[in-house]
Amino acid sequence: MNDPAAAQEAIEYCYEQDWTDGLPVVPASRPLVDKFLAQTSRAPEDVIGRVEQVGRDCTVELAAINAAMAGCKPEYFPVVLAAFEAVMNDRAARGGGWQSTSGPAPLIVVNGPVRHELGFNSTGGVFGPGFRPNATVARAIGLIVRNAFGVRPHVFEQATQGLPGRWSICLGENEEESPWEPLSVECGLNEGTSAVSATLLRTCEYIDNRHTQDPEQVLADIADTMARTGAVIFREAPCGLVLGPEHAQMLAKEGFSKADVKAWLVEHVGRRRGDLRRVGKNGLSENGVRHADDSATDDEVFDRFLSDPAQIPVVVAGARNAAMSMVVRVFGLWSGKAVPVGGKA
Repeated sequence: MNDPAAAQEAIEYCYEQDWTDGLPVVPASRPLVDKFLAQTSRAPEDVIGRVEQVGRDCTVELAAINAAMAGCKPEYFPVVLAAFEAVMNDRAARGGGWQSTSGPAPLIVVNGPVRHELGFNSTGGVFGPGFRPNATVARAIGLIVRNAFGVRPHVFEQATQGLPGRWSICLGENEEESPWEPLSVECGLNEGTSAVSATLLRTCEYIDNRHTQDPEQVLADIADTMARTGAVIFREAPCGLVLGPEHAQMLAKEGFSKADVKAWLVEHVGRRRGDLRRVGKNGLSENGVRHADDSATDDEVFDRFLSDPAQIPVVVAGARNAAMSMVVRVFGLWSGKAVPVGGKA
């Protein structure tokens, strides 16, 4: 479109139709959408997701329209499809997750050659802005949820406060500086496969520990962050971990495998019941919801918040310029699955 006034008019029309997430979208012309559809062998009418409680489906064509509006390039579309499938593998996403009062955000992790082929950021500022593939693939998922499923703020979406990163957390794993197998390989795919994994998050919390080379001190700092009482609602509090390369390499140098890290965290993430009593969360209902129990006398008992290493996805991402990592709070249970990125038809 060579006419700036016509382009502005088209953008304003999208606002009037309530198709945007608050930012301008790219008008999705027929020729543009067709370029996206040419990137997949799937038929435009194929249903790729459904939210039963709102009675809405998403087709390949609807996904293409929203990916175009999000600012994706057509060649990103196979990643969008894989990301959407990965997110919908998450039980919470198929249930009421999109409408939760927590306002959870998808965490999308990209593995394999597609990271470099399309320019996904996996190093410095990986949770931040500045990289078109990371930003627009995540935004495409948000627009699909909004426009295909109709989950909009103050309507079906019931977030009490929401998250600033709701539609912006897409990162490439820093496989080149990771001492361990990529997340996609851990999920059962072959090394070198381009793939996407995803789960819904409540929030992200950083760990800045450049003060020690003792692996158990660093892990204790991570465990303390994971065990924050404000994040504990139920018997267990599933968490993921995005380790910066410095922390990951230090742990590996000291003999820790990824499985060892997970096992250590299962053992140590939790709080004494006295700590939980002081915040009104020391009791447990029959369905595992925490509440105040003023009659309890077991203050010294240690409550673990994790029971299974499979609850803890571990990814390596970011730059090797400071020993910093990120705890990501999983909304419900991570699927543990990775979805291969499909090719052009």
